[in-house]
Amino acid sequence: MSSAHGDWVAYTYYPSMGAAVVFVVLFAIVTILHTFQMFRTRTWFFIPLVIGGCFELVGYIGRAMSSKQSPDWTLGPYVMQSTLLLIAPALFAASIYMELGRLILMVKGEQLALVRVSWMTKIFVAGDVLSFLMQASGAGLMVTGSEGSKGTGQNVIIGGLIVQIVFFGFFLLSSVIFQFRLTGNAGASAVADEYPWRKHMWALQGSSILVLIRSVVRVVEYVQGETGYVMEHEVFIYVFDGLLMFAVMAIFIAIHPSEINYLLGRGHVVTAMGGLKVKEGSMV
Repeated sequence: MSSAHGDWVAYTYYPSMGAAVVFVVLFAIVTILHTFQMFRTRTWFFIPLVIGGCFELVGYIGRAMSSKQSPDWTLGPYVMQSTLLLIAPALFAASIYMELGRLILMVKGEQLALVRVSWMTKIFVAGDVLSFLMQASGAGLMVTGSEGSKGTGQNVIIGGLIVQIVFFGFFLLSSVIFQFRLTGNAGASAVADEYPWRKHMWALQGSSILVLIRSVVRVVEYVQGETGYVMEHEVFIYVFDGLLMFAVMAIFIAIHPSEINYLLGRGHVVTAMGGLKVKEGSMV
């Protein structure tokens, strides 16, 4: 396969136009819904997730553009999809991290948290920012063209993904320990059960596992390199990245944290009907 840049080859396969268009439509739908929910319910800590949805949408537009160019790919669409699809989950992670602290405050369980709530968001978001910057800078190095820069960029991306996995792993551990302590403490559990905390904890932990799976597959992809099995087969980008990240956004449409916001006195309406409508807040 050749390209419009001599020896430079963007893909080891011809990207699928059909798959790209499907995911453009899917991410357009969930990003529009999340944008509506965020503004209507004033759930401002979901701004990173909405931006991440925009990145996913534009990234798959880039893949569609690349598909149309096959085999004479240009750098622009390739950079769009490779960079934006890589870093979008770090933005999802930022919103997920911020939700746990708010959930703990909602059920008045600060004394049961593994990390002080006042530090929790700061620690996890700091790790997420580090991961984001490493992945973004690594992606930039990989598309500069020189072999040395590509190798360095690949290693930086792997490092950023490992940082993401470590912090997400610690985050999951923190949420599980908190849940275990909460359910094991009769007094705290009685207070917590006045609030709809279980479904929000499920959404947090389920989405975190999906991001973790995606990040592990991405590490394998970059460790194997351009001639590796993962990078040579397009199905992996859709099954273990696009589909999982769409599922993360869909989970938070169905179980939106606007309810936590309302119960903390930070909003006046919550989502209803699986996120398709809003209504006056209530403990449901």
